[in-house]
Amino acid sequence: MKKNDHKILTLTVSPAIDKSTKFSGLVAEQKIRCEAPHFDAGGGGINVSKAIARLGGNSLAIFTVGGASGELLQELVKKEKIAYEVIKTESWTRENFIAVDTLTNAQYRFGMPGPAITTKEAQEILKAIEEAKPEFLVASGSLSPGLGDDFYERVAAVSRKTGSKLIIDTSGAPLEKAIDEGVFLLKPNVGELAKLVKAESLEINEVDDAARQIISKGKCEVVVVSLGPQGAVLVTKDICEHIPAPPVQKKSTVGAGDSMVGGMVWALSEGKDLSEMLRWGVACGSAATMNEGTQLFRKEDALKLIKWLNTYGEKYQIHPL
Repeated sequence: MKKNDHKILTLTVSPAIDKSTKFSGLVAEQKIRCEAPHFDAGGGGINVSKAIARLGGNSLAIFTVGGASGELLQELVKKEKIAYEVIKTESWTRENFIAVDTLTNAQYRFGMPGPAITTKEAQEILKAIEEAKPEFLVASGSLSPGLGDDFYERVAAVSRKTGSKLIIDTSGAPLEKAIDEGVFLLKPNVGELAKLVKAESLEINEVDDAARQIISKGKCEVVVVSLGPQGAVLVTKDICEHIPAPPVQKKSTVGAGDSMVGGMVWALSEGKDLSEMLRWGVACGSAATMNEGTQLFRKEDALKLIKWLNTYGEKYQIHPL
């Protein structure tokens, strides 16, 4: 499949190798015996591509790689059977560490800083996006040092030029600057949404008005606000819909947000409407919490949860808006 044959392109400028393990008892200054580690290709966009692949969809993942850890990252992505293109960097790809204490079931997550990206490498990333011309462009995750807070704004400018629908999942100044350029879909949580509208905090019944403030200024077309265990809210200029999260036994929240984005963009690429998109997002995000470590979700779990939402979701729907 050619590079520009992909409907969906995911961008990860600060990917990582996620190393996860288990141990029994955390005692300071003593050697902690861990189980054999499990390695996963990590980073927002890569996780979104993995989620799309689990649903039977295709995407092109563009991400940076550097050093021996970058070579391992490529091998891990290959195993997922995801089409990809890499931007080589002088700095090594970072590694993250996730450990679960089996005595308490407490999870410890150690995130390392992303590698520095040079001006030349940044230009290569933007060029790769422009050449691909996807229908949907997903920019997800934190920014590496050297890119500046305006990098996603530059990505938004490229997406506007190519006619791609930009779906962005980040936070802070990079998110604020990106929406100044204009995006198709935002996926903030309530706290992130509050910051975007310069509010100290938001109650659930204030979410729709806050989202419409952004939409009315022409900053984006769709806002999906993640409510965690309460599900998510979809807001456009004409629609406001709340979908509850299905009742599941939570084991880990790692990758739930990326799974949600993956489910949504896959649904859009399949021609599903916004309401169906939201249900698929909530189903995949909830399914991800049913697994330990960094495993995202299993397709069979997502299918069970989408069936539950389609059958019982309306009955259990909360109407705070």
